[in-house]
Amino acid sequence: MTSMRHSLRSERILSCCIAFLTIALGVKIFSQEAFADEVTRMHFPVLVPITGFLSLEGTSQRDGALMALEELHLPKRVDLTWRVLDTGTEPGKAVNAFLKGTNQGQGKAIAAVASMFGPQMLAMMPLAQENQVPLLTVSGTAKITEMENPWVFRFFPSDAVVKRAQASYAMAFLKAKRPALLYQTTAYGQSGRDHLKAVLAEQGVSVVYEEGIAPAVKDMLPSLVKAFAQNPDVLLLQLHSGPTALLIKQYATLDKDIPILAGSAMHQPSTAALLKPEELKGVCAETGASPISGRTPQIQKFTQEFQERYGRAPDAYALAQYDGVNMAKQAIREGARTAEALRDALSHMTYEGVAMTYASDGKGNMAHDAVIICYDGKSHIPQIAKVYKGL
Repeated sequence: MTSMRHSLRSERILSCCIAFLTIALGVKIFSQEAFADEVTRMHFPVLVPITGFLSLEGTSQRDGALMALEELHLPKRVDLTWRVLDTGTEPGKAVNAFLKGTNQGQGKAIAAVASMFGPQMLAMMPLAQENQVPLLTVSGTAKITEMENPWVFRFFPSDAVVKRAQASYAMAFLKAKRPALLYQTTAYGQSGRDHLKAVLAEQGVSVVYEEGIAPAVKDMLPSLVKAFAQNPDVLLLQLHSGPTALLIKQYATLDKDIPILAGSAMHQPSTAALLKPEELKGVCAETGASPISGRTPQIQKFTQEFQERYGRAPDAYALAQYDGVNMAKQAIREGARTAEALRDALSHMTYEGVAMTYASDGKGNMAHDAVIICYDGKSHIPQIAKVYKGL
């Protein structure tokens, strides 16, 4: 009897142990499966100026970013969301957009597409560093990568690059000895002015006339008349899109034959569309790329897809932001799952984009090539006149 009781007791203990192990193993297996199925949620806000005097440039930046974000090619268990917020042209509005865009509840922002307008970048940069959010921008203002902020990545060549190309082309191909310079009174205009004058001075060339013009000015003739009174041989421009088109239109009414070498705004199809082809004859400009000029098969493919998606031609801002977002997505595909990991990846990786090869110079400058484009007076599509690499 006693032995039977011991036997039954042993069987009960064994059954309990087996049941416990079964439950434990089931929990472990379930936990592993749940972990394997866990989705990493990331938010990627787009904070750009789509109203105000930078609406043409900002809209291009937005559309390039969205085209890249809407193309999938991400790991299955990564859920990437985004939202566009208009920063206008006020620094305060950009700050509000950053705070709102990076705290949406869809998960911490892994990065943000940030305004191309220098003053807005300067306002957002301390917040990006405090909140540890990488900013991907196409701003040309040189100062933003001179402030030792490791969270800023610029995918359009800075003024230190494109202004060297602009000044070098003016001297080598337009034989500039007496250039005049008209620039915008914004951070963009002032940064370009400083770099242009510095490169010219390296070759012993000084501007014979310079003037800062506010974005709201609607009559460029007084500035042109004052500049031409100094007998310049080249007119250098560092103006935003609308003012660039206005100045060239008014220049075309004058009996002058002085080469115009403009800033990046002139390469935009939306800027050229404000002018007749004959008004553009002889006008050249610097830029990071010119998608509609179709220099490579990859650029031609991007241009066609962009036109099909948005019903208009892309510009260098759209292409640079497209490449920048795709570089971030490449880092995510390679394992970056946090903002800090993405920052580290962007700081060290090399990416073959559509426009050029991108790699950080240690300060967040990712783009190092520039081109000069020129219009022949017969078409709105410019030709590539000169390519500068590794500036």
